[in-house]
Amino acid sequence: MGQRLHRYAVTLAWTGNTGTGTATYRGYERAHVIRVAGKPDLPGSSDPAFRGDGARWNPEELLLASLCACHQLWYLSLCAEAGVVVTAYEDAAEGEMVEEADGAGRFVRATLHPRVTVTANSDVAAAAALHDRAHAMCFIARSVAFPVEHRATIVRSE
Repeated sequence: MGQRLHRYAVTLAWTGNTGTGTATYRGYERAHVIRVAGKPDLPGSSDPAFRGDGARWNPEELLLASLCACHQLWYLSLCAEAGVVVTAYEDAAEGEMVEEADGAGRFVRATLHPRVTVTANSDVAAAAALHDRAHAMCFIARSVAFPVEHRATIVRSE
């Protein structure tokens, strides 16, 4: 099968103008709304460390969430194909970002911690090994410029 191109569209609207726009650094909010047609709005802001609203999603959290979701979706698909029956999946991912002296930043690593429950008759070794394949297939992990690791825990249901 050859390459296929997929396109995505997202709109972002800044909602943080408190009346004077960006006349001063402290005079505006970082609030924004991320929209995709036909889906609920996603309230966004910057991280509170950067004058943002901690009750809203920030880009750093969304990046980690994208890594988690992509890995999980590939993993579940690969398990279904391999006959490994997953009954529960959770991930508690962590990421590290370095902020430079000039304020620019970059992620330097992310670690996924998927906790997977499989049925009693599923092959636990195969379940563990499929995380490597999911990582290799995840288009988000393949697209970022920092290492993404996974440290999975596999549990058999009783």
